[in-house]
Amino acid sequence: MKNIRLLKDRFLSKAFLTLTILSISTVVLMGLGLFYKSLPILHSTSLWNLLSSSEWKPFKEAFGFYPFILGTFWVTGIAIITALPLSMLTAIYLSEYANIRVRKVVLPLIELLSGIPPVLFGVWGVLVIVPLIQDKIAPHFIEFTTGYSVLAGGIVLAIMIFPLIISILIEVFDNVPQELRDASLTLGATQWQTTKKVLLRKSIDGIVAAVVLAISRAFGETIAVLMVCGNLAQVPKSVFDSGYPLPALIANNYGEMMSIPMYDSALMFAALVLFVIIFLFNAISRIILFRIEKRTN
Repeated sequence: MKNIRLLKDRFLSKAFLTLTILSISTVVLMGLGLFYKSLPILHSTSLWNLLSSSEWKPFKEAFGFYPFILGTFWVTGIAIITALPLSMLTAIYLSEYANIRVRKVVLPLIELLSGIPPVLFGVWGVLVIVPLIQDKIAPHFIEFTTGYSVLAGGIVLAIMIFPLIISILIEVFDNVPQELRDASLTLGATQWQTTKKVLLRKSIDGIVAAVVLAISRAFGETIAVLMVCGNLAQVPKSVFDSGYPLPALIANNYGEMMSIPMYDSALMFAALVLFVIIFLFNAISRIILFRIEKRTN
């Protein structure tokens, strides 16, 4: 019986190891596949020219990805700058200040928001955010804009990632021992001082993780952003300019213009660039988390 249990343990250990390797292999194979499909355009044009050029003329086989890369960063940056403070304050309120009844009402609504299809966010952005920017916000800063801009994309994307950040932050805050809060309050600290000095400091690694997951989600969002960004292959000079993020470029064109030479390879290269950006960002965030955990320990 003992030998049978040992064999079962070894079998399960090997099985779990195999599944882990398969999971990692999926990411590796995805990157290799995108790289292989990108080889034709990499052979025809230098990598530097692809990344630094702003010329996008597929019929002339001129593929400059600089506007699309910047458009991706513009939309994602606006989304995070908008979503993080509001999500942080909401999570702090629900975790530290709200009573049980409020939490029972608000938390299901937040979860409901996360279940809404992205296309509905896009329609809402077209009907509400775009006219708001065009008629109410932009006239105070510039003479004219259609409203279809990186600002509209960033606002819609911020609302889409609200539930993700809030749910993670609430879970992180709830995992902070209540004894630490009680000790701070016993020493005479106010509720806000306890939140600032105890809760946030003990939750810094979880906050970073929440931001990383939100940015990863924001980088890959397609439909809603595609509907409100304007989709012009230009480098945005301000938040009121139209942009064209990489996910929107891929979703908007793949399968429709494959008769153009190199277009298929160009879109696969766009997917590869997006893959590398997300991979590097997650790697950097893991390093930051490791240093934070090392410092706190």
